[in-house]
Amino acid sequence: MVKYELNKSFTSKGFSNMSESKDFLRTIVEEDLQSGKYHEIITRFPPEPNGFPHIGHAKSICINFGIARDYKGHCNLRMDDTNPTTEDMKYVEALKDAVTWLGFEWANHVRFASDYFPKIYDYAVQLVKMGKAYVDSLNEEEIREYRGTIKEAGRRSKFAQRCIEENLDLLERMRKGEFKDGEHVLRAKIDMSAANMKMRDPLLYRIRHAHHFRTGDEWCIYPMYDFAHCLSDYIEGVTHSICTLEFENNREIYDWVLDELELKLPRPYQYEFARLGINYTVMSKRKLLELVNGNYVHGWDDPRLPTIAGYKRRGYTPESILNFCDQIGIAKANSMVDVAQLEFCIRDDLNQKVPRVMCVLDPLKVTIENYAGEEVIDASYYPHDVPKVGSRKLPFSREIYIERDDFMENPPQDYYRLTPKQSVRLKHAYILTCKEVVKDANGTITEIKAVYYPDSKSGEDTSGIKTKSAIHWVSVNHAKKAEVRLYERLYSNEAPDGLEDLNPNSLHIIKNAFVEPAVITEKTDVRFQFERQGYFYADPIDYTAELPVFNKIVGLKDSWAKKAEVPEPMPKPEAKKRPIVEGVVAPMGDAEQRLFDQYTKEFGLNHEIANILARDAQLSDFYKETLSFANSPVSLANIVANEVARELKLEAPLKFSAKEIAELVTMIDEETISTKIAKQVFEEMVISGENPTAIVEAKGLTQISDPAKLKPIIDEVITNNPDNVAKYQAGNTNLFGFFVGQVLKRSAGKANPTVVNELVQEKLKHV
Repeated sequence: MVKYELNKSFTSKGFSNMSESKDFLRTIVEEDLQSGKYHEIITRFPPEPNGFPHIGHAKSICINFGIARDYKGHCNLRMDDTNPTTEDMKYVEALKDAVTWLGFEWANHVRFASDYFPKIYDYAVQLVKMGKAYVDSLNEEEIREYRGTIKEAGRRSKFAQRCIEENLDLLERMRKGEFKDGEHVLRAKIDMSAANMKMRDPLLYRIRHAHHFRTGDEWCIYPMYDFAHCLSDYIEGVTHSICTLEFENNREIYDWVLDELELKLPRPYQYEFARLGINYTVMSKRKLLELVNGNYVHGWDDPRLPTIAGYKRRGYTPESILNFCDQIGIAKANSMVDVAQLEFCIRDDLNQKVPRVMCVLDPLKVTIENYAGEEVIDASYYPHDVPKVGSRKLPFSREIYIERDDFMENPPQDYYRLTPKQSVRLKHAYILTCKEVVKDANGTITEIKAVYYPDSKSGEDTSGIKTKSAIHWVSVNHAKKAEVRLYERLYSNEAPDGLEDLNPNSLHIIKNAFVEPAVITEKTDVRFQFERQGYFYADPIDYTAELPVFNKIVGLKDSWAKKAEVPEPMPKPEAKKRPIVEGVVAPMGDAEQRLFDQYTKEFGLNHEIANILARDAQLSDFYKETLSFANSPVSLANIVANEVARELKLEAPLKFSAKEIAELVTMIDEETISTKIAKQVFEEMVISGENPTAIVEAKGLTQISDPAKLKPIIDEVITNNPDNVAKYQAGNTNLFGFFVGQVLKRSAGKANPTVVNELVQEKLKHV
């Protein structure tokens, strides 16, 4: 084990190789090293192998592996494989690939929670012998009922009175497979009246007769996350168990297990950070699985998905993902990041790396009547402000393709490209003037006849002709045909809720694009900037020399940089010079802190919502009143901290009461209306002050789950879209999302998406 010599590794400002600015996790790590609590930092990245890792996992990878690297420790890659029904080796490989692709290395071999199953079981036996755990025979519904509510204490199962010998016997028989799934569970004996409901005799083991992808049929009982995780950390010698905020309430169980077992020091401690949220993006495993399994996307590596495999196939670089994770920092409160910031990071990375070439996506033929033969132009791959060298041979001939929208017959005033009266420069080549427009019988322009100026060649221009812009082009006789896939955001809604928010135009495939020959023949890179189009990547799976395929990585427009130009407020002077700690907010007063603790520990609110409510007395009082009408603390908190807070800021009398907000949330919980419809109802409440139930009834907004009412809508959508039906049956399964989306739109958002999904699938089988 590496031993730190603190007098050499630390300076008065912290680690000598670290900047003075640091996040709160690194501050904790440094304090633990300085105090001698640990001699080596060991972190871990413990994903469940039940799906492909996404951009949120990338943030966790950067934190865990980055901290271990910065403090000369190591990070373990450990699969939390405690649920055999959802796990698969393909997910293990995807997780390994993500870590490696991002540039990190795990210590020794990949670890698995299943490696420790025998040891974890021994710890369970030890807790039973100590009288700290018991076998419960209540069913799942009874366990949930006995748990109580945030206002009412739970009650302990009568089976908790079993003697130690009986519990040991039952546990061993559970281990041997004598009981059916759900017949018994092992529970910790803690406190059924605990304010933190996670501590009300949590489950430690459950029976699961399922084949495990690593241990086979050796086990038929599996440890729960809260039991396996802390013990796996301890067995591996982990020092800092870093996870996201949703596990904050689980920390008490983590500590309880380790403390009760009186395990030898040093032991690990859990710390939480804010998970990553990005607009126009979903990162719920359930929703990602729904997209993949429902064929709304083309697999886990679909370039529209926020998975690491998706970004990788789209053409993102590891450096761009690392830079993004570094920019967003590590905070203690959840927040939403603009997807434009991620797009800025890849654009910023590629700008200094990739060659510039020309590709025409929507070709319009131009015949240069006064040009004969052909020539080769020596064209640089890089602009003058990119510190790289390299050029290619660019063929020029009498017939070229330009972009169709680079010519307009009747242009607006600010149009600077080719027109019947306006000349334009061809990039790297000559100035061109239109002489004739050729059209077909339908009036569509099929060809431009033009002339060029021999003395206007780029770099040698003596013509004296002034042009307002330069356009890209390719030679008809030399250009290579390519397939170009233009990817847009998968969701059209900034805060997507479900399948109805899918963007039906998230993928546009161009089969007949043309690129200059050097892109294919020389293949100087796999990523290029197609001039005036964006950054593109040679698809690593479908690309061949005979049929090149390019994925659009990102456009050229830099929307994030404009936001970044907004001046930052000057920081307030600090009483003492100290390292800046990201994610730390102004301290709360005692009363605010008590409320915050109650909201997070008792009510299960996330930090961001709890923080908003605790710091605003008016909001907090309103929230408290809503709880007296409905027992739905999380849903109520969300609507009060967002929608109600927005109305209170207007400082006008509210036209709705706490009771009506509770009534609205109850309708959501009971699935009378969808969350999307709820927003519509709330807006009506704000304007009219009418009761939410009355609004729903008057406007007929009740969620439609009856198949008999949904089938006519589905039939209409199928009938009205024969072309898309034919494409779907021909293999374009991505159109399934289109049909579902159309049904949801025609029902004005009232259709139950789950029911629609099943009915559309059934209908398409029999069309």
